[in-house]
Amino acid sequence: QVQLVESGGGLVQAGGSLRLSCAASGSFSGILAMGWYRRTATIQRELVAGITSGGSTNYADSVKGRFTISRDNAKNTVYLRMNSLKPEDTGVYYCAADQTPGLQLAPRYWGQGTQVTVSS
Repeated sequence: QVQLVESGGGLVQAGGSLRLSCAASGSFSGILAMGWYRRTATIQRELVAGITSGGSTNYADSVKGRFTISRDNAKNTVYLRMNSLKPEDTGVYYCAADQTPGLQLAPRYWGQGTQVTVSS
């Protein structure tokens, strides 16, 4: 089993930045595929960014150039640096993980979510 705990959400003005963190713990071996999803007022679930166990990354078109996903394998932690935030980025951000090289279409493990609110 894998437990995911997110942190770093909050309220920020448009154009500002936030960094989300997600720490994985539990009984697993190797490096997890991890990523960030979000639920907004208009989208029920959207993959924002993912990172494979090998370190390859992918992003939603809406965040390319503004968000960066990274990981610290020694800490089993993944980060999402969000710059140039827009009001439409407002939502609940969820960390997800799989014990596979890349995230599955329906990841097995989920965090509890962290709220990000961007004011205009």
